[in-house]
Amino acid sequence: MVTAILLALIAFIAQGETALGTSNLARPIVTGLFTGIVMGDIKTGIIMGATLELAFVGAFSVGASIPPNVVTGGILGTAFAISSGAGAETALLLGLPIATLALIFENLYYALVLPIFLHKADRYADEANTRGISAMHLLGGIGLPLVIAIIVGVSFYVGSDTIKLILDAIPGPIQKGLEVATGLIPALGFALLARLLINKQVAPYFFLGFLLSGYLKIPVTGIALLGAIVAIIMVNIMQKQKLATNEGGVVDDDDEDF
Repeated sequence: MVTAILLALIAFIAQGETALGTSNLARPIVTGLFTGIVMGDIKTGIIMGATLELAFVGAFSVGASIPPNVVTGGILGTAFAISSGAGAETALLLGLPIATLALIFENLYYALVLPIFLHKADRYADEANTRGISAMHLLGGIGLPLVIAIIVGVSFYVGSDTIKLILDAIPGPIQKGLEVATGLIPALGFALLARLLINKQVAPYFFLGFLLSGYLKIPVTGIALLGAIVAIIMVNIMQKQKLATNEGGVVDDDDEDF
């Protein structure tokens, strides 16, 4: 019971960015650490959180599109995997469906509950009541963390023993398939992120890093440091080109706006 309450508290704080602004506390790599602390297995918590972070790396809101809830997926996926003594494949197996299920409740909150606070805030705005507007913002933002915290706490309290029974009943071939999926799902997360970021200007740098890793066996840290150096060089070159263009009497498009 105490563990369920502590996990619910972690979920409440992580989801609190709804009211207080984006802080990245909701990311699985963060919630996995604190879940590991609560569960008494920090090392496994970090590993599970990092694995789930790879799967959810491309999951963030774009416009009206809301991704699966990474808070519930990260916390419950990690917690159930630790409590059952299973591996990262179990965290992925449980984390993704749980996050998708929690998304239903998140959408219901946004569609049915949050508009109540928004309309109230509009009335306060007509009255020039800034304190009332701020109060509606905080109350509306705190409501979702409370819903997510309840989902996390109740799910863990009710479902931990059930999850253990389900895992014990999974046949060996299916568990092997889950191990394969462990490697594929993070790749899907990277693919979703790459789809948003990669264009013809940055694609050569992406494939350069891939070649350095695949053929020259340079560690990721080395590639990251090399990428930072290349980025600094490219910024300096672009600044010199921009300065030369300005000295030549050509006005930048940015300057034309002022």
